[in-house]
Amino acid sequence: MTYAHELNGIITAEESDKPIEGVGVYNKNTGAYTYTNISGYFELDDISVGDVIYFYRLGYENYELVISENNLDASIDVVLRISPASLDQVLIVSKVNVLSTLAAVDLKTNPVKSSQEILRTIPGLIIGQHAGGGKAEQIFLRGFDIDHGTDIAINVDGMPVNMVSHAHGQGYADMHFIIPETIDNIDFGKGTYYADKGNFNTAGYIDINTKKSIDKSLISLEAGQFNSLRALGMIKLIDEDFSSAYVATELMLTDGYFESPQNFNRLNIMGRYNYNNYDDEEFDISISHFQSKWDASGQIPQRAVDSGLITRWGAIDDTEGGNTSRSNIWVNHKKLLDEHSSVKTSAYLSKYDFELFSNFTFFLEDPVNGDQIQQKEDRTIIGAQSVYEHSFHVEDHDTQLKYKAGIGFRYDDANNVQLSRTLNRQTILERLAFGNIDEVNGFLFADLTYKKNKWTLIPGLRVDYFNFDYENLLSTTYDNKSEDKIKVSPKFNAIFAASPKVQVYAKSGLGFHSNDTRVVVANSGEKILPSAFGTDLGFIYKPFGRLVINAAFWSLFLQQEFVYVGDAAIVEPSGKTERYGFDFGLRYQFTDWLFLNTDINYAHARSVEEPKGQDYIPLAPDFTSTGGLFVKNLNNFSGGISYRFVNDRPANEDNSIVADGYFVTDFNLNYSLKNWTFGLIIENLFDTEWNETQFATESRLFNEPNPVEEIHFTPGTPFFLRGKISVNF
Repeated sequence: MTYAHELNGIITAEESDKPIEGVGVYNKNTGAYTYTNISGYFELDDISVGDVIYFYRLGYENYELVISENNLDASIDVVLRISPASLDQVLIVSKVNVLSTLAAVDLKTNPVKSSQEILRTIPGLIIGQHAGGGKAEQIFLRGFDIDHGTDIAINVDGMPVNMVSHAHGQGYADMHFIIPETIDNIDFGKGTYYADKGNFNTAGYIDINTKKSIDKSLISLEAGQFNSLRALGMIKLIDEDFSSAYVATELMLTDGYFESPQNFNRLNIMGRYNYNNYDDEEFDISISHFQSKWDASGQIPQRAVDSGLITRWGAIDDTEGGNTSRSNIWVNHKKLLDEHSSVKTSAYLSKYDFELFSNFTFFLEDPVNGDQIQQKEDRTIIGAQSVYEHSFHVEDHDTQLKYKAGIGFRYDDANNVQLSRTLNRQTILERLAFGNIDEVNGFLFADLTYKKNKWTLIPGLRVDYFNFDYENLLSTTYDNKSEDKIKVSPKFNAIFAASPKVQVYAKSGLGFHSNDTRVVVANSGEKILPSAFGTDLGFIYKPFGRLVINAAFWSLFLQQEFVYVGDAAIVEPSGKTERYGFDFGLRYQFTDWLFLNTDINYAHARSVEEPKGQDYIPLAPDFTSTGGLFVKNLNNFSGGISYRFVNDRPANEDNSIVADGYFVTDFNLNYSLKNWTFGLIIENLFDTEWNETQFATESRLFNEPNPVEEIHFTPGTPFFLRGKISVNF
């Protein structure tokens, strides 16, 4: 038997002399790799003389070590030097989501400037806003009009953003409680292939991680057109060997670019404490509060603009608007049991309030008072999750195994969930739906990572239990219904690392999004957790150090499902659907300071059970593209120009009504002088006329005898200039 040699050691940062977690250690000769733990410790087996060991982490200079007789079976110390993010620091290894690292490069070379832009960092994802930052964004991905989050699972530091059985829409994901400058990195994955991702993970998932500590305090002030003002403060409170803490605050005010002032205001505050002994334990606790209030001009009919009744910036009913708030406390704890085992636990508590006034149809239902509706709820969310990981080697140390198992729950207590007809945001004319929702989701999951030579295989399984409970407060007598359901979702990922430059992968799995509790009880628990079956076949190629190309063919099939329409308090059945498409991405770093990225995405989305020509899925985008050119640290200048493109797409099932596409360009430029930064931000640089959100809606204006179905839209941002000044201390 050949003796298996081992290399181990500690990796620290030169500037702080503290251990670095998450550093990749890769054997270029064998393809074996590992990552450092909390203490900066790594262990790499099956080492031979002549092997080249590569140490890498985004934000640090790369380091190479050639194995010789002197360091064979040695314990070494490696010191990494901080360096600007670069594509040189990205290695194509047998990891499920290497593309997340590429998105991290995009984020660090061109940081997000608003909470909306958090989502724009995800390749292939397009967003639209139809309440100026008041409501959650409308999301488009892989042939889905995801609405506000129905088919994408979004989490922040382990705390879910999506709301189940929400008053406005299933999966509603309002991310505006996140202060952009607190974001450290974003992990994402497309498809249904991840055992630790549950509800709403059909088109994909997004995990946002906020900063555990900050290097310096920051104060920033931003002002611009439309009476827009944004103030930011991030203050370091504790900076000790094992403890750190900071508080971040954000205030945003604007009247918006509509003729009726939006009177928008948003307040955010977040505090975070982190303890890390850099040995075997890390703990952090975060507290945040968010509140927002706004008026809105709503979606306007195209005919009203064409006839001159209103301008693009006008309104049929400018009494729309709303208010919302969310208070959170969440904790994360990680404990190393030994060099190969760890337990990570997270828990959270959220208190959430929501009230929204809308008028989509104007005078269609009520020709006297109009069709204004109110959606409202008061919610408490409690949840927790624990994950155990263990890694080991078998077969003379040339095979790596790691298994992960987790258990957790989420409980939503949503009270006074209602839909009402209202007048002038004051008088309730009629309650259409009114009740209390209790929804419990308990889950178990496990996966196994098996790595041998150039192959990595990851089978996984997830089991979800749901209890749906609805008390109908509109009934004259006590009316409470409850249903239970179990969902089993197998997953499988296969990765072939043909070389350090090429990764080929195949993924498959079942996912799902739960239906609204009101759907579940209305259908006696039948067909209320439809499966989504997805497949991906793709590759990532890095022909040389600063060019990365990725491509994937994918498909996604959804079973029969029932959809609760929150705007009408009705249940609409929809049949089976199929989607398939192609993703392509390219990232190139011309120099140390010049970066290019572009993503092109095609999707074919159809209803399976409808006749040809009547099978279009409304608002499903078929062709989208995003990208930009960015400068980082060129003679103290940073900034870039970016674009987003959406093709024309069907707005109804027979494509007789079309939602117009658009091409919009944004620009930003920053200049740093010592600890000061001066910035310029321009949205819609070329003042393009575009519609941000569009719907095919049947409506009737006050003077119309008959209703008309056509495009209703919210106009996209015109040329929007803001200036910014920041200081670090």
